Amino acid sequence: MRTLRHRLEYAAVAAFAALVRALPMSAGRACGTVIGLAFYTVDRSHRRLAIANLSAAFPSRPRRANRAVARSVFEHFGRLLVELLKFSSLPPERMRELVEVEGAERVHHAHAQGKGVLFITGHFGFWEIHAIAHALEFHPIGVLARALDNPGLDAMLEQVRTCTGNSVIHRRGAARRVLRALAANQGVAVLIDQHIQDVDAVYVDFFNRPVATTSALGALALRSGAPVIPVFALRLPGGRYRLIYEHAVRPPSSNEPEAIREFTQRCTDVLEMYVRRYPELWLWMHRRWREPVPGGKPDRGMFPVGSREEPPEIRADD
Repeated sequence: MRTLRHRLEYAAVAAFAALVRALPMSAGRACGTVIGLAFYTVDRSHRRLAIANLSAAFPSRPRRANRAVARSVFEHFGRLLVELLKFSSLPPERMRELVEVEGAERVHHAHAQGKGVLFITGHFGFWEIHAIAHALEFHPIGVLARALDNPGLDAMLEQVRTCTGNSVIHRRGAARRVLRALAANQGVAVLIDQHIQDVDAVYVDFFNRPVATTSALGALALRSGAPVIPVFALRLPGGRYRLIYEHAVRPPSSNEPEAIREFTQRCTDVLEMYVRRYPELWLWMHRRWREPVPGGKPDRGMFPVGSREEPPEIRADD
């Protein structure tokens, strides 16, 4: 532990985790809702950011409607914290009872090619629970992640993420580990909805606005030949989850910048499709839109303007 603050944070979270794991799931979700509403009430800066992002993404909706979605977003992430802690403490057989899989044949087909699989998603739905359950339904995967500033909390989160056999691949120097995993026909999970401050970022269109996005995914897909499968996890009635494996995204045609950009846009389009369907499940309080596009416009997404009413990054050449 580096500082007294880190120790206090760790002690508080450890006590909270112990409490959550002792509660029934229904009571835990209610607790998570209260936590989310509390943050919605007191965290003015992130509340305003979420509402502003929603208003820009859905400009024809009344502001009160976007405020209601923002409130639901905070509630969702409060519940997600509790559900993740509770789910990771369950025995494997109980975990499997709580999930159903859509698109399992796509995972089997991808692995049959022998080049590994890149699973892509965003801070959407129940992505952490999805990774935990994936290891039980298929095979353990590597989860690309950034270490937390608090080493104690980072170790706690890594224990949660690896409880079913997954491994954590930290971003610095990750490309070699990712390529080795893919060469062994393993899966690697990558989040694609974070702002990238890097010379290798590509700008694509997300809700009709440019966003800086990692180009490493395209470079890794091209270099390894691994299929790229978008994945999403949604809630089902009765406290269960649906793990969705979408059709593989067509790989880049070459390592030319425009080919990588076009591939990155197609990946982003799939994420945007789910966020449009379930806006309350995405991390709108994240500063995803930050900078103008250097030297021009981003690639246009699959959603035209008229329909919009509806850390250090890994480097593939490391």
